[in-house]
Amino acid sequence: MQFKDIKELIRVFDKSDLNKLKIKDGDFEISMQTGFEGTVVTTAAAPVAAAPAPVAAPAATAPVASETAAPATIAGETINAPMVGTYYASPSPESPAFVNKGDTVKKGQTLCILEAMKIMNEVEAEYDCKIVDILVENGSPVEFDMAMFVVEKL
Repeated sequence: MQFKDIKELIRVFDKSDLNKLKIKDGDFEISMQTGFEGTVVTTAAAPVAAAPAPVAAPAATAPVASETAAPATIAGETINAPMVGTYYASPSPESPAFVNKGDTVKKGQTLCILEAMKIMNEVEAEYDCKIVDILVENGSPVEFDMAMFVVEKL
């Protein structure tokens, strides 16, 4: 599906009385949803003051410092964000999370909601798996292809 077709689909969806639409054509899949059950509360994290620059260390410890500053690698399979948006672990603040650490999920089961441009997009499991770790906090922003869940395929 071409970009202009997607834009037209979104325009028609916005003007319709539908509240949820999912289209799958081969490898292409799009899901749209309007409205949201419950109230969404977003909070912004308070800015963290930068730590003062460390005093120069002897040359022997410099490689160790740069190794610890490197981003941690994630061991195992991950489920990544399909788009930029705000991560929600449950359909409403009063509801339980879709999944928790240690849960076993089936293909097609909802893992979370990503809000993008006031549209709530359900992220579903692409395969049966066990949730090893949840890397994103409720209400926090996610980037495209950012790891959200560490999973173990079943």
